Amino acid sequence: MPPLITPDDLAAIAGDADVRILDVTYFLDDADGTRAGRGFEDGHIPGARFVPLGTLADPDSDLPMTLPPADHFAHAMSEAGVGHADRIVLYDRSPLHNSARAWWMLTLFGARSVALLDGGLEAWTAAGHPVMTGPAGAVEAPGLFLAQPDLARVRSLREVRAHVEAGDAQLVDARSPGRFAGAEPEPRPGVEPGHIPGARNLPYSKLFEADGRWKSPQAIAEAFTAAGVDPDKPMIGTCGSGITACVLAFGAERIGGMMPVYDGSWTEWGSDPSTPKAKDV
Repeated sequence: MPPLITPDDLAAIAGDADVRILDVTYFLDDADGTRAGRGFEDGHIPGARFVPLGTLADPDSDLPMTLPPADHFAHAMSEAGVGHADRIVLYDRSPLHNSARAWWMLTLFGARSVALLDGGLEAWTAAGHPVMTGPAGAVEAPGLFLAQPDLARVRSLREVRAHVEAGDAQLVDARSPGRFAGAEPEPRPGVEPGHIPGARNLPYSKLFEADGRWKSPQAIAEAFTAAGVDPDKPMIGTCGSGITACVLAFGAERIGGMMPVYDGSWTEWGSDPSTPKAKDV
């Protein structure tokens, strides 16, 4: 299964026994998934299950969205009926395109086949495929998800600080130009405005067409180049809290690159009084 599939591709395999379709919609003002869950019940792909992204974060972290321990993630996936050997298709209904975050976590924890539905639910309905309402059916049996973390896909504050000091990796920030420049206040209290010194700004929205579909690999490569990023050299993705950085990571893999994600991102860096901070204003 390719990492990006069309609605017609999904319709062709949706009934297969090893296919799991997950709605992982997340909104910044909906940490517990209540709003996203209501949206799922208002309309979802037949057979899909709703997995609140907040349940896939470290419950013991002070940061809003960081990787959980491997056993926590494995338990959450297994309870949702998902196994590491299943073919997993993800979609969301959020402007954050946060299914990329779920893709990144699943891939990091060893899922063998994970894909994003190009264009999400809107593309599915536009293609004439059916939508169901109401809650998802009960999970018939737990999945078997054996988490095997690939820590090459993630970076800590300590590691990012070392990269900044050495100048040996490109820091790529997915936030808006205003937040990157430090011209806009941060939405979270106690977080200074600005960006990591030396970082480049590539807003995640630049990787999508107006209808929410991913741009072509050529157009994604052009967006990286326009931001001053060379995908053939070491890169690290960052953003506000580690969600939209995963959009850049998925985009990087679409063009043959590999982008680890700084999981704490600006929420961690910008709230730490010991870290250097830069502004463009």
